[in-house]
Amino acid sequence: MNNIAERIKEVRNQIKQATQAAQRQPHSVQLLAVSKTKPAADVAAAHAAGQVDFGENYVQEGVQKITQLQHLPLTWHFIGPIQSNKTKDIAEHFAWVHSLDREKIARRLSQQRPAHLPPLQVLIQINIDDESSKAGIAPAQLEQMAQLIASLPQLQLRGLMTIPQADASTDQQAHSFAAMQRLFLQLQTQYDQIDTLSMGMSNDLAAAIAHGSTMVRVGTAIFGARTNSIK
Repeated sequence: MNNIAERIKEVRNQIKQATQAAQRQPHSVQLLAVSKTKPAADVAAAHAAGQVDFGENYVQEGVQKITQLQHLPLTWHFIGPIQSNKTKDIAEHFAWVHSLDREKIARRLSQQRPAHLPPLQVLIQINIDDESSKAGIAPAQLEQMAQLIASLPQLQLRGLMTIPQADASTDQQAHSFAAMQRLFLQLQTQYDQIDTLSMGMSNDLAAAIAHGSTMVRVGTAIFGARTNSIK
């Protein structure tokens, strides 16, 4: 796979195979291209190959690309840790946030979302494996966090996100994904608009799709190895 278009085609084929294995429709899983540390030209090339949704981890870098590529009909997702002093830029420039895990951040994002924009679409990040090094709330905190987000006028809760333990065995990985799927299905019974379970990356997207993922976050398999950030 020499270029971005070919790599996107290959990733989409992997998604199709995984959905077929899970007896799901291919269109039930969305591809989020993680473009962190990659130049705007790479994003434009991916868009030319039919990719619309892009994920960024660093606010300044993401805003720079969003500004450069504002002539293209792209949907930008913020997927990294959120610092309090960065919420305004996120609220003003991104359409989605995957990494919401603090009440203070939720309130700031809602307050700082411009009134002329639609509500910010948000996912609650779950620390499903209880890793001290990972962001995200414990599953037991989900109900309280969901209620808070539902009360904020400029946020719309769409679902959940997780980053499972990197060195987990296949069985551990499946256990974590299954736990996330149960949380997601439970949340769907409480809120009508819940439709997004963001889990699965280049190395584990098939397992994630088997357990109900509706959005996989793929970077390296599309854009190649990471380079130094341009943030």
